[in-house]
Amino acid sequence: MKNQRATAHLLALGTALVWGTTFIATKILLLEFSPVEILIDRFIIGYLVMLAIKPRLLRFHSWKEERMFIGAGLTGLVFYYLLENIALTDTLASNVSVIVSIAPMFTALLSRIVWKQEKLRKTFVLGFFLAIMGIAIISFSGGTVSFHPVGDLLCVLAAAMWAIYSVLCKKISALGYPTILTTRRIFFYGILLMIPFGVGMQFRWGLHRFLNGANLGYFLFLGVLASALCFMTWNWSVGVLGAVHTSAYIYLIPVVTVVTAVLILHEPITWPSAIGMVLALSGLILSEWKPKQQQEGQLVENEFLPEKNEI
Repeated sequence: MKNQRATAHLLALGTALVWGTTFIATKILLLEFSPVEILIDRFIIGYLVMLAIKPRLLRFHSWKEERMFIGAGLTGLVFYYLLENIALTDTLASNVSVIVSIAPMFTALLSRIVWKQEKLRKTFVLGFFLAIMGIAIISFSGGTVSFHPVGDLLCVLAAAMWAIYSVLCKKISALGYPTILTTRRIFFYGILLMIPFGVGMQFRWGLHRFLNGANLGYFLFLGVLASALCFMTWNWSVGVLGAVHTSAYIYLIPVVTVVTAVLILHEPITWPSAIGMVLALSGLILSEWKPKQQQEGQLVENEFLPEKNEI
């Protein structure tokens, strides 16, 4: 179990590192693709990759289970990404970065309601505030602080959607099916439910745009790595660590974004950004820390795990 938990922490960390770099690919693709086109195309690629890796189909068992897959696809793929993208048209990117990062707290509150026995530890709450302070310093280090009620509210809703998605993934992992099959089922419903939004937002296939090598490369990065592989590793980590502990790695995403901008876009790093990164990392570490006796005497969510948990 300890080895499995260590692997889950590493996979959650790796997933956060990848998701923190996706803004570069998305930013470049937005020159030729609309937000909904990027979302649908990347998740279709992700679905096809998972189908190629494991062609086996997940059989229908009950509508109770199927409703969880539908709910996960609707909240984690459709609502989260669409709300976030729409919010970007009405508020500052810095606002989005900070507000969406409250998702771990929503996840903790929701998990408390769903799992009953999981209490909010003081270290988690303190870590949350430290991380949010750090992310706020990173996001507003340019000196721009502004409030946009509609866009900011959409960000809050996006964070709530990710919390619901995380808890649903925890419940889905308890079913005992291979993670690749459950993630692919979530993608199927996510793509299906995204189509009406695509029609309303004038989705175009425009396949000639994929002849551009750069566009194709960025979509392969978003579809294969950031969607198919990262959603599988994230969902598996949720099954092992629980929704609360895994979601805490979201604090890393703004930090990775800053580091990536420095390394790839050659943007200068400022002292406020450096301080913000230290606070965000400290918040993550504190959120994950538990007293030794609590680690030995309490299994937070793992009693809900199936005996065999595989990717």
